[in-house]
Amino acid sequence: MIYLAQTDTTAGFLSKDLKELNSIKHRPLNQPCLICVSKFKNLQNFSRVPKKYKNLIRRTKKTTFIYPNSQAIRVVKDHPHTKLLDKLGWAYSTSANPHKKGFDIEFAVANADVIIDTKFTPAPASKIYKISKTNIKKIR
Repeated sequence: MIYLAQTDTTAGFLSKDLKELNSIKHRPLNQPCLICVSKFKNLQNFSRVPKKYKNLIRRTKKTTFIYPNSQAIRVVKDHPHTKLLDKLGWAYSTSANPHKKGFDIEFAVANADVIIDTKFTPAPASKIYKISKTNIKKIR
């Protein structure tokens, strides 16, 4: 099931099926994708947060962190998108555009099974930081 929704950052596809998301976007089927969760408690199911960065992760918005286990996870707070994530628990998330191309509403609607929102705003992608037990590095 592929959902089309206005995420906290941009118009995006969400699904629990990573291979289906990658095939829609014509990417390698095993290419990693970020995971969105709506609660910090759900974040604990995917990765252990280094103690040094717990407060930073709680405070930041529109930011994805790559954890020491190589999982890219974003916690979505205070956004209508949170309601969908509450129902799903978690979801893989990617922009609703063809791989390495700009947003196209026709492509997005044609490839979604369920359309959550009616108005979509393409916006800059989330910031990405890679964290280890001792270091943090800006990726995007």
